[in-house]
Amino acid sequence: MSRPFRFGVSLIAPATAAEWTARCRRAEELGYDVITVADHLGMPAPFPSLVAAAAATERPRLGTFVLNTGFWNPALLAREVTTADALTGGRLELGLGTGYVAAEHETAGLPWGTPRERVDRLLSTVEELKHLLGPDGPLRHGTPWPGGKAPGPGDGGPPRVPLLIGANGDRMLRIAAEHADITAFTGARTGGNGTLEPLTAAELDERVALHRKASAAREEPAELNLLVQIVAVADDRSAAVRPWLPRLPHLTEREVLELPVVLIGTVEQIVDQVRDLRERYGFSYLTVLEPNLEAFAPVVRELRGR
Repeated sequence: MSRPFRFGVSLIAPATAAEWTARCRRAEELGYDVITVADHLGMPAPFPSLVAAAAATERPRLGTFVLNTGFWNPALLAREVTTADALTGGRLELGLGTGYVAAEHETAGLPWGTPRERVDRLLSTVEELKHLLGPDGPLRHGTPWPGGKAPGPGDGGPPRVPLLIGANGDRMLRIAAEHADITAFTGARTGGNGTLEPLTAAELDERVALHRKASAAREEPAELNLLVQIVAVADDRSAAVRPWLPRLPHLTEREVLELPVVLIGTVEQIVDQVRDLRERYGFSYLTVLEPNLEAFAPVVRELRGR
């Protein structure tokens, strides 16, 4: 049986307090289930932004999407998580990733490392958070991953914080299959200079199949998320996709329209595309970027909770 849909929006533009409040309230009004914040230099700082979003809204969950693990000391991150979860009324979802922009680490004066070293760092952070935030840990608050009994109101602790892991490579998908409540597929591979190159439908099939195989022993598989890069509501799909073609010169127009991270067409066509993403891959949780907040809203209204 398919999971019901959840829809998130990643807010990426800096804002004043009044602008941020209005933006978060608008996302809630449009029916989005999750408001998320990235972890890039030049964008809003994740945890204070989510606490402010909680103060402005009542219903949406609030997530980091995703933290650059190399920016964070695990003990200090655990403190941020416990505080933010308390101040958001238990609505926090913790998202972690390895990072993909070397220049940001250089600007911050932090080591970048090889791909293997970055994955090692993420896994070490997950394991340390498990110790720090687990039932017997020094920062006992709940445990943000499957397995074991998470403390609840009846035994002296709040519900656990769900853990999302952003992944694409083989090892990261296996780590997500073992530890994550939510596996977020980037739908892209990292290219040169921190760019992302979108995966074709067949390539994403293979990535999902690897994750599914790695999850076979789990009692309850992770929820699957996809970050959608392009949303355009239009009667003429060909005309709507044309401005994007120079950014993807190695793909034809048809190939771009078939990318899983591209949703272009009438509202009815996009609704069908979203349903196909769940049927084909299992993606029940979709996140769009802030510029697509309004464009995707009719789809949210049509499918939310279904």
